[in-house]
Amino acid sequence: MLPVVALIGRPNVGKSTLFNRLTRSRDAIVADYPGLTRDRQYGFGKLGPVPYLVIDTGGVAGGEEGIEEMMVEQTLRALQEADVAIVMVDGREGVTGADQHVASLVRKHAPRTWLAVNKAEGLDNDIVGAEFHALGIGEPIAISAAHGDRISALMDAVLEEFVEDEDPEADEPLDSAEHDEDQPIGIAIVGRPNVGKSTLANRLLGEERMVVYDQPGTTRDSVSVEFERNDRKYLLIDTAGIRRRSKVHEAIEKFSIVKALQAIERAQVVVAVIDAQEGVTEQDVSLLGLILQRGRALVVVTNKWDGLDADHRKHVRDELDRKLPFLDFAERMTISALHGTAVGDLLPAVMRAYHAANRDMSTTELTRELEAAVIAHPPPIVRGRRIKLRYAHQGGRNPPVIVIHGNQTEKILEAYRRYLINRFRKAFKLKGTPVRLSFKSSKNPFEGRRNKLTPRQEQKRKRLMKHVKK
Repeated sequence: MLPVVALIGRPNVGKSTLFNRLTRSRDAIVADYPGLTRDRQYGFGKLGPVPYLVIDTGGVAGGEEGIEEMMVEQTLRALQEADVAIVMVDGREGVTGADQHVASLVRKHAPRTWLAVNKAEGLDNDIVGAEFHALGIGEPIAISAAHGDRISALMDAVLEEFVEDEDPEADEPLDSAEHDEDQPIGIAIVGRPNVGKSTLANRLLGEERMVVYDQPGTTRDSVSVEFERNDRKYLLIDTAGIRRRSKVHEAIEKFSIVKALQAIERAQVVVAVIDAQEGVTEQDVSLLGLILQRGRALVVVTNKWDGLDADHRKHVRDELDRKLPFLDFAERMTISALHGTAVGDLLPAVMRAYHAANRDMSTTELTRELEAAVIAHPPPIVRGRRIKLRYAHQGGRNPPVIVIHGNQTEKILEAYRRYLINRFRKAFKLKGTPVRLSFKSSKNPFEGRRNKLTPRQEQKRKRLMKHVKK
């Protein structure tokens, strides 16, 4: 399973800045204002020797009333979910009472702890970290989250134990690039509490002609069940825990984003469940955005569709279009997991998304489609020169990556990128999976030659310049 790293500290020490640095995103709002982050923020770490999950927490200042109490509770939950905590302090302000309060919380609740002294740019590393030994939570490591100083060294140290203990056979993602018919297709069912995930999982597993056996659950209560239908094996990953149908009462499920993200990482196709009666919430949008970030094939399922009148159904469809425009590639379904309505269509939709995500596309076909797209709608002219796109080839699967070679490709506008993605998606039937484009600019072989003249050419140039001046 992916290790989980929590960023802990008092307000305004740079936790969100480090979060954005580790995830290479701007998901966390950053400003010079204490207490801006109040809820936990989750992301996939991209800076370090192994993949991992990052949790950004609100600042803990030592107060126990009102919003401060809620932020402490959020921090404690993050510590419970995390495998390791990075405590951040401000190297320019020194040790404060709030830092000591954070250190006491971490000593009680964190399994492993690292101490990062932030805002240390331009300061002596030994001097800036000296007084923080008094916190008693480890050797201080001086960093600068804003400038990126020593962040790589910090993450190498934090994640070193996970590199050594890595077991290639334990809970590793199912690699689509080497997937064959004998390996099960991983399907993760994710969504907010009480949207019907377990009911849907049990409905899928309870149908006839299915062979089911349990596999050991994970430490965070995600349950994997392998089953077979029509001679095809599937691995169902239910983040709420799959229970016997007789024991399912649709109780409010304990929701953990960590469990959902780890299930997404293991799966090849994600089934995102939305409650039709409540509509699309901010939590839904956030979770779906993380699924897109990981490039997983996706089927969006709207549950509890039975019993809704026509006006309500239209409202839900309009809300999906308005709040989820970035998921226009995903197939949408409306079902009732409780009554089984349209659940039989789910696995075919999953298979369509899976095949789209793992489709092979030849260089000839991709280049031919690229040429047709350029003829139909040429790239824009930038500073008097038109962008030239020459050929394309496949660079990866799950999600499909298309590499396009040409000149000035770094100047391609986002609108034209979307146009090309839509062309490729339609031409190669890539419904159900995100498509990523990678542009490569060819080096101009004549670049720099303009000023490299032979001695005779240089003499002619000088004579010509004298003539022009006269």
